[in-house]
Amino acid sequence: MRVFPVLLALFIGLPLVEIYLFIKLGGYIGAFATVLLIIVTALLGVSLLRAQGFSTMAKFQRQVASGQLPAETMLEGVALLIGGALLLTPGFLTDSLGLMCLIPLTRRTLIAWLLKNMTVSTSGFRGHDGRQKPQDPDVIEGEYKKHDDPWK
Repeated sequence: MRVFPVLLALFIGLPLVEIYLFIKLGGYIGAFATVLLIIVTALLGVSLLRAQGFSTMAKFQRQVASGQLPAETMLEGVALLIGGALLLTPGFLTDSLGLMCLIPLTRRTLIAWLLKNMTVSTSGFRGHDGRQKPQDPDVIEGEYKKHDDPWK
């Protein structure tokens, strides 16, 4: 799957869906109530993001202090960041997706689904100088310089 066409479709399609929802909802409840609802969802999102963010940060610190790998907690932090950005973006579809990222039950369900269906592949680790790292764990790679004078 190519990424560019998907991003282009989102870039064009998402605003069109949001405009459609603005018009439809505005027709039912009025323009002022629609704008007010957008502001209220943004404020609600910011307060929920703040509470969930502090909770996730505390959980992360506890896991690190106890020597655990906080991989799932870091994914929760990424989901919170995405959810906060979606809630601050004006629109009802983005608000719905953002709330899904901020509510702990739906966020954890989404992360569990991603971890189950995500494939990570590597083609080897390269060091800072671009050379391939040795695959043998008993090999320690290093550099040295030989000097005749020990004070140089």
